[in-house]
Formats: sequence, structure tokens, C-alpha cells
Amino acid sequence: MNEGNMNMNKASLDYLDYTTGIYRRNIYNEVNPEIVKGLGDVGNDIGVYGSKLYVVVNVSNKIEVLDVKTGKRIKQINITNCRYITFNQGKAYVSAYLGTVGDPNAPLGIVAQIDTGSLTEIKRVNVGRQPEEMAIVGQKLYVANSGGYSPQKYERTVSVIDLNTFSVTKQIDVAINLHRLKADKYGDLYVTSRGNYFDIPSKMFVIDTKTDQVKKTFNIAVNNLAIDGDVAYYYGSEWNYNEAKYTITYGMLNVKDEVILNQKFITDGTEKSITIPYGIAVHPITREVLVTDAKNYVSPGTLYCFDPSGKKKWSVTTGDIPAHFAFVYK
Repeated sequence: MNEGNMNMNKASLDYLDYTTGIYRRNIYNEVNPEIVKGLGDVGNDIGVYGSKLYVVVNVSNKIEVLDVKTGKRIKQINITNCRYITFNQGKAYVSAYLGTVGDPNAPLGIVAQIDTGSLTEIKRVNVGRQPEEMAIVGQKLYVANSGGYSPQKYERTVSVIDLNTFSVTKQIDVAINLHRLKADKYGDLYVTSRGNYFDIPSKMFVIDTKTDQVKKTFNIAVNNLAIDGDVAYYYGSEWNYNEAKYTITYGMLNVKDEVILNQKFITDGTEKSITIPYGIAVHPITREVLVTDAKNYVSPGTLYCFDPSGKKKWSVTTGDIPAHFAFVYK
């Protein structure tokens, strides 16, 4: 999924067939030519559940539901300023900022529950302001709140939602301006804080879902991470206004022992060719690490594939601002 620059209706969907090695760009427009504006404005997340592909298009205020085999549109679900999507037991859960983009007076954000059979919203629950990524552990859904529209009053909590009652049962105090939230197989959550881009740096925190408390802090910048087995692969792309520059880092973390590994997942120097790392995923079968480069945010990006030893296998030109991945099995 390529986000595309805001206000340009340039979100797009690319498809790589691992069997043939053929990479197809902008397949949504190709398969759905009758949709005048194409996929829409800012593709923010993507997920496969059952026979359907769900595409969250942030500024266009919608979730596009497609046939996962053909890319043909099945239905559009409207949710204002929607952000991320996750799935559990026949339901899709979508975080949404509500309000218009950038509005410091936007209302509390929500998580919407959607029935994946009827493709209709069933109910929603209020969380913090500008909620971001979510993860489900057992019967609890966790969502990271950012408060990103009001930097002087950033949110600093993770909301805990009981899926049986679909109500918020707890707010876990973590740090300001939260974003990523990933679950490992041991019942822990890895939550990232973007800091304030000035004097409060980015950090990553570990929450124990048995106690719903923060149990560890990593003083590292993590913009995104992908957890595969016992290893989290991450990159930091931290912007600082005082220095007017990005600091780019790459790393690996053992989630079982909760320690940073003394190795990188890129070992051949290719990271010098990546301008702005913007998306990351691990192929669930080959264990290849996929990383996207947003470059200058206004021209086509690049997708890189690294083998498990960290050497580049291939790269390909994508749409604008490549960012999100979903794997499809035959």
C-alpha cells in the first residue's frame, strides 16, 4: 500500500506475485476503472481477513473492502479520519481520529467494530485523542493514543478495551505521542513514543498484558517494527526540529529476552541507499525482511528485499510513499 501525498488522491495498491516475480503497480485503478478518484487520499493501513482485503484510506474517510483474489471493490465503509485496522473472531476493528485533519479541537477518537460478514459498523467506543495502532491479546484490544493534533497536550495512554463488553476498562500511562503498538507471542506489547520532536526523544516501551503495566523502557527511536518469532526488526527515522534533520537507525531486538541484539538486519551497506525508511515487514515463510523507502515523499518510492543474512536480494520501484504490507496465501 502506497500512502500517496495528502490532498492528491494518489493512494495506490501494488501487487507482487512471488511465484512469477512480477510486480504490478496501481492495481486498484486497473481493476476498478469506474471509481473516478481511484483509491483516494492517503492510504494508511491494509489487512487481509478471510476472502477480503481491507484498505484504510485516511483523508478520504473510508475503508475500501476488496476481493482479495481480484482486487475488485466489494463495498466502501465510511469512517471519519480512520487510521488502522485489526481483526478478531469475525470482526474488524478500526481506530479513527474523527474531526478534520489537524484540528486541535477534534473530539475523542474511537475504535469502531465492523461485522466482516455484513460489512457494516456495529458499534464504537471512545478512546483517547488521535488513536493510532492497535493489537489484540486474548479478549483485550489495546490502542495507542497520540493526541498529535495538540502538541502542547499530547496524549500519553494506551486504552484497554474489553472485547466482550466493548468498553474501555483501563488507561495505561506510557509516554507522550504514542504511535506503533505490536504484540509478541509472549503476551507483551511493544509501544513506541514519538516524543515531541524537540527535547523529548523517541522511546519504546514494553507492556505486560497480564498486569497491563509498563515493565521496560528502551531508550531508542523506533518509527516502525515487525515482530517475527522471537525477533523484532525495527528502524528509527527520528526528526528533530532543533537540528532540522532525520536520524536514521536500524536494529533487531530479541522479544523473548527483551534485549537489543548486537546486529543489524541490513549487513551489506544497502542502508546508505535508503533515504527515508517508511515501512517494514517480514515474509512469514522465507523470513526475508522487506523495507520501503519514501525518498522525498512526492515521487515513486522503492521496496527493498533482504535475505535472512541481511543482504539485498532485489529492489523495485513502487508508488508514492510505500508504507504498508499484507500477505496473501494461495
